[in-house]
Parts: sequence; C-alpha cells; structure tokens
Amino acid sequence: MTLRTAPTVPVRTRRTIDPVDRTRRIRGRRRMRTADAMIALVWASVAAAVTLWLAYGGLNTVSDLGTALTAAGIVTGLVGTDLILVMLVLAARIPAIDRVVGQDTAMAFHRQLGKPALYLILAHGALLTVGSAMADGSNVVTETISLFQGPDMALAYLGLGLLITVVVTSVVAVRRRFSYEVWHLIHLLSYAAVFVALPHQLSAGGVLADGTVQRVYWIALYVLAFGAIAMFRFAVPALRSARHGIRVTGVEQVAPGVVSIHLTGRDLDRLQTTGGQYAIWRFWTSTTWWHAHPISFSAVPTASSARLTVRDLGSGSAAISRVRPGTRVSIEGPYGVFTEAHRVAPKLSVVAAGIGITPIRSMLEHSTLRPGEATVLLRGSDPRRASCGTRSAPSAACAAIRSSR
Repeated sequence: MTLRTAPTVPVRTRRTIDPVDRTRRIRGRRRMRTADAMIALVWASVAAAVTLWLAYGGLNTVSDLGTALTAAGIVTGLVGTDLILVMLVLAARIPAIDRVVGQDTAMAFHRQLGKPALYLILAHGALLTVGSAMADGSNVVTETISLFQGPDMALAYLGLGLLITVVVTSVVAVRRRFSYEVWHLIHLLSYAAVFVALPHQLSAGGVLADGTVQRVYWIALYVLAFGAIAMFRFAVPALRSARHGIRVTGVEQVAPGVVSIHLTGRDLDRLQTTGGQYAIWRFWTSTTWWHAHPISFSAVPTASSARLTVRDLGSGSAAISRVRPGTRVSIEGPYGVFTEAHRVAPKLSVVAAGIGITPIRSMLEHSTLRPGEATVLLRGSDPRRASCGTRSAPSAACAAIRSSR
C-alpha cells in the first residue's frame, strides 16, 4: 500500500498594511465623501429653489404659450440666482471648504458656474419679456419699457448689466488686457450685482410672497452668501492681522532676483499653518498696500517668526522685495491642501523648479518621512544649477533649500 501525501497548498498571507498608510487612506476617503456631499448640496439647493416654486402653485398660472414662457423665465431666474449665490459662497474662502478641496478647486468650480449662471439670468429676462408681451398683446420693446417701470426693476436691470460686465471681463482674452488689480476691482461688482437684484426678487410678481417658506429660503441663502463673504474675506483676516501684529524684520537676498522676507509677530504658531500652505499677504506701504499677494510659506511659522521667499516675476513681487523692516503686514489664510495631511500614497515624489520649491520645502519640513520614502527632483536650467550642494548654484530652488539649512 502506497501512502500519498496531499500536495502542500501555499497559505495566503494577508498583506500587512502600514497603520500610517491606512490612516491616510481613511482620511482621503473621508475627504472625498465630504466633497461629494458638498457638490450634492449645491445641486440640492437648485432643486429646492424649483421645488418651492412648484409647491406654491408655480404651474397654476400656465394656460397658454405666453404664460408658459413667463413660467420658464421665473424658473431660469431662480436657478441662475441660486448658482450665483453658490458662486459667492465658493469665493468666500470658507475654511471648511478649503480643508476638503482647497481654494484652487473651489475657485475652478466657481468659474465653471459663471457662464451658465449668466446664460440663465439672460434667459430669465428674455423669456419674461417675450411671455409678458404675448400675454399683453404688445411687442417686445413696449413690454421692456413697461417692465423697466415696474417696482425695483431698474435695480434688476442694473444688476444684469453689472453681471454681464463681470463675466465678459473674466474671459481670458479680455482679462489679459487688464492688470490683476483692475480686473479684481471689476470682479467685486458681482457682489453689487447680486445685492441690487434682491429687491425685485422679493417684490416683482409676488413670486416670493411674504410669509412663505420660499421667501424664508431665499433670504436665508442671501444671508449665508453675504455673511460668509463678510466673515471670511473681511472680518476674520482683519481680526487675525490685528491679533498677530505681523511686521517685516528683514529682507535677505538669497539669489539673483530672489529674496527671503523675514516676519515677526505674536503667537504665529496659532495660525495653525501646515507645511505647503500659502496665505494672502498685504504689505502696508505707499506702493504695495493695494495689492494682495498669494505667497507660500517657505518655512512653517514659529511662535514669533515666519518666512516667505519671493522671486522678482513682475512689478508686484519686485515692490514687496524692497519693503523695509518695520512694515506692517496683513494676512488672510493660511490656505491650501498641498500638505502632509492630504497625502494618500505610501511613497512621495515631487518635481519642482525655481521659486516653486518653496511650498515643497515647507511641506517636506512638516512631514514625517522614513528613509527612501520621498524622491525630490529639481530642475536646473544649466549644469551650474544642477546641484544644490554648494553656493555656486544660485537658482531660486537651491536658494529656497539653502535657506532651510
């Protein structure tokens, strides 16, 4: 009798996942779910605007083509206004939004909504005018004049004109003709455009009748949008700047056209800055006060000091590279998701060139890295700048690295 032994079956061992990697993945999935919830909330607000209009008998007035066009005009106006208010919320630099998706992503979505919102508002005016003209048996010109004389309609037309100005100047081909400061000043008209259109929304046609949930919803949406702008674009930065008392202590040239601006202040560590983040800086001199600069931290702030590294890339950066010690500085931020907290992969690889190394340098400083876990590739425009080991490599990237030593 021959005894046969069963073949050895390899036992599958469960791959061990590093606890740090597991934590990163969990955080990443949580942020993705939160981002999806935010997007869903945006479209839910649009659905709520239309649903409330329908709930209060919005379709009861539709009896012919003219009234159908009027109803369509009301709906496009409600949806367009809702999207504009969402755009204001995205531009308010709300910390919760920044922590999840970052300001760049929020502003990209803000820009994507711009043209559709304008088209809806234009459709709102056109459909209401044509529908009212058909219902009254008049022509479009006569009806436009009649509508203009209605309650608060002059403000509505003013708001439409301001909104068109903002969107047209935001087109890339047009925007290039303006300096950033002029374009930004024009862009601020969007706040006035939304605000001056509010009265006609509350009074014209009784769509948002007093005492209805629909009226409460829209007032709450306006309060949320303008309240967020007032709080996070103006009040919080002003209070934060006054609290920390930031001033320039010195300007150090670290390479041709590259300077490090050393700052001092009170309790700067309470800004809760993470390596890789940036802030909006305003230097209060006669030549720079009107220009806000988005500049990354080149080192994570301590309790009493912070540092920025700036390259002369234009008139604005050239001006701040010449500020004198003692100059008062305002801060808005910090912002950004280019941080260790948003890392999801077990390995880290970064590529940088020139002054772009500054956020990478502060991010690496603030990261917990094991040997071989990170690969950093720096671009040099010539062999002399290919190595940062000596002072003979005066590129902006090397200057930023040397300033960390």
